[in-house]
Amino acid sequence: MIKKIKFFFEKVQTKINGLIDNALNGTYNHFRCFFPKDPGWLSSSSLCFVFSGIKLDKDQTDIIKNVPENAILIYANKYKSYFEYLFYHTRYASEKLPVPEIGFDYKIFWLQPFSHMFRIILSNTLYFLKNFRMQNPYNSGYISQELINGKTGFLSLVEERGFYLRFVKSNPDPLRYLLELQKKIEQPVIIIPQLIFYSKKPRRSSPGFIDLLFGSQENPGSLRRLFALLKKPESVFVEVSEPFNLKTFVQHSIYKELTNEEQALVLRRQLLVKVNRHRQSITGPVLKSKAEIKENILTNERLRSFMENYADTRNIPIQKVHKEADGYIDEIAAKYTINVIQVFALAVKWLTDIMFEGISINTDVLARLKNMSRKGPLLFVPCHKSHIDYLILSYIMYTNNMPCPHIAAGKNLSFWPLGPIFRGAGAFFIRRTFRGAVLYSKVFSEYVFKLLEEGFNIEFFIEGGRSRTGKLLQPKLGLLSILLNGYKMGVCDDLILVPVFIGYDRVPEEAAYLRELEGGQKNPESFVQFLKARKFLKKRYGRIYIKFHDGISLNDLLEERETPIKEMTSKEQNALCRELGYKLVSAIDQVTVITPHAIVAGAVLNSSKQRISYTSLMSNIETYMNYLVVQNVKLADTLLLDHTSAFEYVIESYIDRKFIEPLPIDKDDLSSEKQFTININKRPALGYYKNNCISAFIPAAFTSLVILDKDAFQFSGSDIYKGYTFLQELFSFEFSYDREKDPEYFVHKNLKAFIDDAILMPHPSLPDTYNLTSAGFRKLKLFARFLSVYLESYWITLNFFMRYPRNFIESKDRIKKIQSMGNRMFKMQEIEKPEALSKINYKNALDFFISHGIKGSEDEEMIETYKQVLRRYLDRLQ
Repeated sequence: MIKKIKFFFEKVQTKINGLIDNALNGTYNHFRCFFPKDPGWLSSSSLCFVFSGIKLDKDQTDIIKNVPENAILIYANKYKSYFEYLFYHTRYASEKLPVPEIGFDYKIFWLQPFSHMFRIILSNTLYFLKNFRMQNPYNSGYISQELINGKTGFLSLVEERGFYLRFVKSNPDPLRYLLELQKKIEQPVIIIPQLIFYSKKPRRSSPGFIDLLFGSQENPGSLRRLFALLKKPESVFVEVSEPFNLKTFVQHSIYKELTNEEQALVLRRQLLVKVNRHRQSITGPVLKSKAEIKENILTNERLRSFMENYADTRNIPIQKVHKEADGYIDEIAAKYTINVIQVFALAVKWLTDIMFEGISINTDVLARLKNMSRKGPLLFVPCHKSHIDYLILSYIMYTNNMPCPHIAAGKNLSFWPLGPIFRGAGAFFIRRTFRGAVLYSKVFSEYVFKLLEEGFNIEFFIEGGRSRTGKLLQPKLGLLSILLNGYKMGVCDDLILVPVFIGYDRVPEEAAYLRELEGGQKNPESFVQFLKARKFLKKRYGRIYIKFHDGISLNDLLEERETPIKEMTSKEQNALCRELGYKLVSAIDQVTVITPHAIVAGAVLNSSKQRISYTSLMSNIETYMNYLVVQNVKLADTLLLDHTSAFEYVIESYIDRKFIEPLPIDKDDLSSEKQFTININKRPALGYYKNNCISAFIPAAFTSLVILDKDAFQFSGSDIYKGYTFLQELFSFEFSYDREKDPEYFVHKNLKAFIDDAILMPHPSLPDTYNLTSAGFRKLKLFARFLSVYLESYWITLNFFMRYPRNFIESKDRIKKIQSMGNRMFKMQEIEKPEALSKINYKNALDFFISHGIKGSEDEEMIETYKQVLRRYLDRLQ
């Protein structure tokens, strides 16, 4: 009987165990840390509704997609947040990305499918009854096995009471657990930090009442997070950091000797630094009040020592020096305010939508710059053609989730009421000259050092001011020298220099520039002038082109040098600054976009006659286009899509603006074609747009002019080097070039391009020897005429030196005298091109001749040398 009862109970127990095993799918490993990819219709639809508005860009998800397929993938955020975990779980499922199903130290129950809820309750109850303790997903090997089998994990780097839980309660540390797992397997464990931004506003040094009540922007409370989602969900966006490979980490020689616990601490620190730098690359550094910034600058040891010495040597009361320095800070400092920037962003969008047809940006390079900004402040170095430059660059930063830079602006822009607004948008003001202002110079330098120390991005214009000629001006090195000094003093770990090209199909300030080129005075900026600028809003100015050069790390640049910057003498550092200035200008040239407006202007002005047929014009354009394509120069979008239509549109535009005028067609003559004549009064305007592309053609112009100067149909490549070098030197104040490449490089590169366009033919038997074709002679002149305006300007200036002895005319009156002489020579037809009557060209020519030993009519020998060369070159271009 007892046997029967025992057998009966065993049978029942076996049946119950079978039912339990069937219910639990044969395992007790059912945990709340596992949240399945498909939690059921109700949970999925509810979560999708909540998270659908949050912005998730393709360039961010591509980072995840590029992780190797065999890797164990772990997402990581900074603060523990069920909201963020559920967001990544839900949205990544809809984006067909690996879904984080394993939540380290996350326990989800009510959103689970009912079947999984039941298994969790049943398995944990039975485990507890059997072992009198709760089962652990770490110790059981469940988590490691699931990850090896292809599941994706999610962990948080910072948790409330995290230290207590790990080091007092001895709870498992997820990072240590992953490190131990990595050492046992061959598969790489990849951690990808994730960030959710509820605002682009930078964190303030002192939290406000809202922050104290509802949590910070970085780690908001539930109410603040809910408000952000309800108010404007599209303003909430996700950023994905670069993947962190644990396999590389554990194999690194520095960390191999550490214990697992020590490695986990280092790993957590590195991941937090990575996340914090990523956040700062978008929101910018912590914002301090203007009063706090001022206090830090005026009380630092460097400036205090300087002010004491300044007061002693000039016998001035120290209080007076302090007051003066305090006033300089007020004159200089920005008052960076995110609310002003947000309003500016709306205003610039409205302005560009009205005035322009669109903005072209190389966003791929911008994404790389965002990553580089985590190493140190970005120094944006754009060319400067318009007041719109600094507005549009800050707008691009803001719309691409990067902090707007502090902008070095001329003091002339600090007028009321725009000055305070510009300060709020990040402008700090600089005087045009520091001459005699020793204390001002020191205070300004300390302000710049403080910006670098805080980690702010900075924007400054290497040309000093806006280019009135249309071409890139020579670098002004004052602010660059200050920035180098700051780096040398160690106020920042690295500086990332970012050359930027900003160009326009049509520049809004066109008329003002032409007036200045012809000798007119520059109108000072004022509120009245700003109001008059409203007329620009009625016009369309084509497209804006913004092209970023890849960032240049100062650390990487200086690694190649034998002498560290901290050991450089003043002379060596000045040479470095000069070299760096020209490198930046050359880099801007490399990313310059050539527009159809510029090419047509060059084709019109470089023709041999005042009248040009449509066929000749299109032939000139084709010659230039062939060269640009061979040289792989960056072309405007319209040229890439349909260059013929783009050129037709520009020709019509120039006709409408009276730059060129169509001549009547003889209807009785069937062979007649469209012809144009150049409006002589508008030649300087065309010259401005021609100069927008001149940097791309200067190597060809130098090479062509030297070949023409040989006055032979056969020559060798080596015959060109000397003449090319001479022209580089002659126009060293006009055009920049890559100083790391010698003239031979440029000569051979252009000879190859000329061969491709049938301008030259290689000699069949003689090496490095070329024959000029009949069609090539005309095309060489077409390239060389890019120099004709400058040759005439230099010829006028040389005539000034031929006529007047040294010190006969004061330095400040020289330009006026040269202008008068140029106008007279033009009237007497000694000069052909009115655009050669350029004050800027005269100044550059003066600087060149004086630096080469010509200071007056007494320098007859040097004058005669340049006289013969210039006259010969001008004759070759007839």
